[in-house]
Amino acid sequence: MAEKKYKATPFPDGFLWGGSTAANQIEGAWNEGGRGPATSDFVRLFTKKMREEEPKEYDSRLPHNASTKEMVADMKEHPENWNLPKRRGIDFYHTYKDDLALMGEMGFKVFRMSISWSRIFPNGDDAQPNEEGLAFYDAVFDECHKNGMEPLVTLCHFDTPMHLAEEYDGFASRHTVDAFERYAATCFERYKGKVKYWLTFNEINNVITNPFTCSGVIFEQGETGNPYYGKWAYKYQVAHNQLVASAKAVIKCHEIDPDAKIGNMLCRLENYAESSKPEDQLQVLFEDHFNWFFSDVQAQGEYPYYMARFFRENGVEIEMENEDLDVLKRGVIDFVTISYYMTYIMRYKGEPVPKPSGSLVSQIKNPNLPMSDWGWTIDPIGFRITLNHIYDRYHLPIFISENGYGAVDELDENGYCADDYRIEYLKAHVEQLGEAIKDGVDVFGYGWWGPIDLVSSGTSEMTKRYGFISVDLDDEGKGTGRRGKKKSFFYYKKLIESNGADLSTDNIVEE
Repeated sequence: MAEKKYKATPFPDGFLWGGSTAANQIEGAWNEGGRGPATSDFVRLFTKKMREEEPKEYDSRLPHNASTKEMVADMKEHPENWNLPKRRGIDFYHTYKDDLALMGEMGFKVFRMSISWSRIFPNGDDAQPNEEGLAFYDAVFDECHKNGMEPLVTLCHFDTPMHLAEEYDGFASRHTVDAFERYAATCFERYKGKVKYWLTFNEINNVITNPFTCSGVIFEQGETGNPYYGKWAYKYQVAHNQLVASAKAVIKCHEIDPDAKIGNMLCRLENYAESSKPEDQLQVLFEDHFNWFFSDVQAQGEYPYYMARFFRENGVEIEMENEDLDVLKRGVIDFVTISYYMTYIMRYKGEPVPKPSGSLVSQIKNPNLPMSDWGWTIDPIGFRITLNHIYDRYHLPIFISENGYGAVDELDENGYCADDYRIEYLKAHVEQLGEAIKDGVDVFGYGWWGPIDLVSSGTSEMTKRYGFISVDLDDEGKGTGRRGKKKSFFYYKKLIESNGADLSTDNIVEE
């Protein structure tokens, strides 16, 4: 058969096309293979219907504003009253060979995944690692290579071991920082030569809005509400500890495996002013600063100037150990990774130094953009804008660790779905990614979020589907678990085969 000829492509040779997942959303087997419980195992299903119609209480015993500590205790005592989908995931723990073969069939060059910390150290700080857990990831990495994929591995993706959460309040304690450093070093030593690309923490800026899953912080209910929210000194102390842990992992990685590269992961929030008023543009500046803060520390190795006033005027005094600033300086990342899903509209709040908005979903809708079923704006041009902003700021290589489209899919009896809306989203974003590369931005890979249907991070739904590969499971965990190929499976395969040169949607060959 004659080799296909393609037009010129902006994507460099060796560009890493692939997909991204997280252990807590796909693995399941939460109490198998010596794995210990993690914070992700105590996150309940929260569907769109529940958000709109559920009475303002979790069940007959707990009030609507119950603390995380109260809910975790009830989940342990009455697990039958809770739907906890991340405990079952999509059973990747048992199906990884078939799932990775399907991704290999699409032509993936990279598979971004995470290691479950509590599968390696069941309590997070055990004297010895769990060999059964280590061997599992050996097998997964071997299977990745067998299917032509480089694993790109996140050390902690929203699943802090529960022991560290309950006994030490997660990353509020330096004990957890030390435990993470040891866990990271164990992974680098074990998988040296098998894993070339590492990430430290997934969407580290989520520590401000989602402290339980991101940082293992378990708080009690206070008299005036949740004591975590609004207490900036506590929030940024947790953030500091986690940034130090990240830097220590970078240093260990460079010491143990000099050939490996290690990056961060930021939930990138690209902001537009609501109007031409200077005040709205000022709000954009403030919000950008709160978002950039994390990657500024990780990429530049020091606290940025702009946080000093916010800290001073909000009573934030970071407790540091003697070597912390040196650790941050020595532990700068090799490349930047981001998740990009939508853009945000900012309106001036009337504060000289405003606080972070505290939400990762835009509260002001952009009338110029369509939205997904979950109210997320679809903005491919914003993708190009943010990639230029990142490269202009850091001049480091960029990997797109998450970009995707969650939708309600209609599947036939064979698991097939003609998901043209997902194809259009992918096409539009890859086009703008190509434009950013032509602009001069150094991007070396793209990971579609959820190449196989998985449990949603924020709501634990299966209904919110991202995959090119369908999984026959519903929100209650019912179904056969059978995998199927959607129309987008064949489109992405064609796109990868052409290295991004062929983005047409009218010649998709379904095999």
